[in-house]
Amino acid sequence: RAFKDAGYGVTIYNFSLQYPSFFFPGKTQYSTDSPPEGLDILSKVNSINPFNWLKIGREIRNRRPRLLVLRYWMPFMAPCMGTIARIVKKNHFTKIVAITDNIIPHEARFYDSCLSKYFLKSCHGFIAMSKTVLDDIGHFNKTKPRKFYPHPLYDNYGEPISRKEACHRLNLDPSFKYMLFFGFIRQYKGLDILLQAFADQRFEKLPLKLLIAGEFYIDPRPYYRMIDELKLSQRIVMHDSFISNSEIPAWFCAADLIVQPYKSATQSGVTQIAYYFEKPMIVTNVGGLPEMVPDGKAGYIVEPEPKSLAEAILRFFSQNNPKNFVRFIKEEKQKFTWEGLVKTFEEFL
Repeated sequence: RAFKDAGYGVTIYNFSLQYPSFFFPGKTQYSTDSPPEGLDILSKVNSINPFNWLKIGREIRNRRPRLLVLRYWMPFMAPCMGTIARIVKKNHFTKIVAITDNIIPHEARFYDSCLSKYFLKSCHGFIAMSKTVLDDIGHFNKTKPRKFYPHPLYDNYGEPISRKEACHRLNLDPSFKYMLFFGFIRQYKGLDILLQAFADQRFEKLPLKLLIAGEFYIDPRPYYRMIDELKLSQRIVMHDSFISNSEIPAWFCAADLIVQPYKSATQSGVTQIAYYFEKPMIVTNVGGLPEMVPDGKAGYIVEPEPKSLAEAILRFFSQNNPKNFVRFIKEEKQKFTWEGLVKTFEEFL
């Protein structure tokens, strides 16, 4: 929409098949939300069909757009996107710029570097949304232009709702305080660290519960065992299913604090959702997370281990006035605009 607002014609090529079923660990890879209005969206790209890549590449090449934006978040997509980009490139007109979320995956495999090299060679330039990823790109290619621009706010979830309404929708007791762990659950997300931190006996004296909202992409049984062994079941609200866009406001507006106890990270979309809903955060000192959450202003930065995390949570709920964080967040979030991202792309043209 920001490109359209800037006067550009925009066509979005979406996936007809993003992951083969055997490769996808979740319950569904399809959203049931209504598609956004006023956008030209074509669901045509098949990530595992080389004949489809050739067809899509030729189609885009012949359309001769000024700019082709590719979003690269995992090496699995390198053959598909790299092949399409190479075909489009043959028109000697279209600039190909990639938004690079992850060049080096959180859970790396021996062939990932080769796949990423294949993709990166097909592009004219790159935009990274954390300085960590910007540095990672430099390890693969030092000559092509690369720029940093933080992820704009996710502003497609509608207006925030009241805490009272959010608690009502989720059937939560509003007399409790809530901290939220949000998003799909994988080993590197550090949910085990958060559970161990929350087992600190000092939390038993606080009217505080942990909301876990997200689908497991790994075996959930060790986490449920940990919850039982640490006797946390009465202090945790678990929703281990996919959460649609329409449900997101309730989870964030019910929460007083967003916790991201990640063991590794580049950047996190959860951070930008928290900024949109003006929620303080606790993040770990890994990857690009500290870049986005100024310590003591938008929340706290801690080491990825239970004791440090427990101390920060206790400090937030026992000693600090959340309004001080919210005041800063309201100002800080003005930096994360879609218009600024469009201008960054224009620097490549």
